[in-house]
Amino acid sequence: MTGAADAGPSEAVLGDHVHSQLTALGNVVGLAASDTAAYGRVLLDALGDSAHRPLSLPPASPSFISDDHTPVEFSLAFTPGAAPVLRMLVEPGWDSADMGGSGRAGLEVLREWAGRWNFSTDRLDTLEDLFFPAAAEGPFAVWYALELRPGGVPGVKVYLNPSAGGAGHAARTVREALRRLGHRDAFAALPEAAGYPFFALDLGSWAMPRVKVYVRHTRLSTDHARVLSRAYSDLAGGQTKAFFQRATEPAPALGRETDGREPLRRPPLTTHSFTDSGTGTASGFTLHIPVRDYVHSDEEAHARATALLTDFGMDASVLTRALAALTPRELGDGVGLIAYLALAHQQHRQPRITAYVSSEAYAVRPPLTAHRPDEARTA
Repeated sequence: MTGAADAGPSEAVLGDHVHSQLTALGNVVGLAASDTAAYGRVLLDALGDSAHRPLSLPPASPSFISDDHTPVEFSLAFTPGAAPVLRMLVEPGWDSADMGGSGRAGLEVLREWAGRWNFSTDRLDTLEDLFFPAAAEGPFAVWYALELRPGGVPGVKVYLNPSAGGAGHAARTVREALRRLGHRDAFAALPEAAGYPFFALDLGSWAMPRVKVYVRHTRLSTDHARVLSRAYSDLAGGQTKAFFQRATEPAPALGRETDGREPLRRPPLTTHSFTDSGTGTASGFTLHIPVRDYVHSDEEAHARATALLTDFGMDASVLTRALAALTPRELGDGVGLIAYLALAHQQHRQPRITAYVSSEAYAVRPPLTAHRPDEARTA
């Protein structure tokens, strides 16, 4: 495997980089040192041999988790009046030769975790033929997100690729997966989609285990997002509109990045959660904004995130300390440290804002430069 290269005695390696970030973030959110240490071992085990891969080598594969292809991402979930919850997203098998191998490696890790933490994989097992074909396609096979809870036993979420059997089969795969999980009428309740990038399951100990479908929209406006979220409540609609505007406006003109490349402005995503089998009614809605594509630098992204957290009655100072724990660089020197901001509404729960933050193990994306009207543009 390409991830098995050994580092020299003084070389920085991927595992040390992300492990030190996790340790620092655990301290920021108040996790006990013993819990943080346990989760650090879980992270290194999930990375396998690639944990020892020198950072002087290029990424073992173009991991879709982050812009610089680091196979780890951290996030902080904020709710009013509570300490934020730290999560980590990891791609086991990212150093495999193909998507089929990556998927097999990921399943092996999950089954080890199921035995360690005593949870069932039955729901995922019923979907294995849909999401883990022998000749899998797409940008990833499987990701795992761990909600790092006190006591050393995390909440486990699995993210699957609906295009594993071919991009043209993604809608059919999502529909069939929902049917097998008891949500026969759920697909009809989803909004019109330009694609389905992720299908997610909560596994293990959750008060209300969810099935989540991520929907890509070619063009999602403020009003459209408000209408989609109003299906859950009028309050959700108003908050979603305010969140959308604050996170995306004003967006910088699409001038060149400082290295001369044309930037990519990814559209927002929505997530639709289902918990009650047979009803066909979604129980939750999340708006995901790729804020790094709507700002010049992380300094601006941080300002927007701080304003949103403050508006929703959440402690924005924790995010400030978390960013400082991740990297010593100035926020104005790059863009993408804050990758996404998301607003979630779930039945019987307070709104939640999640900030997704990048490890930047391999590279820092340069900030966007202001576009000059007379500057030549490429198509």
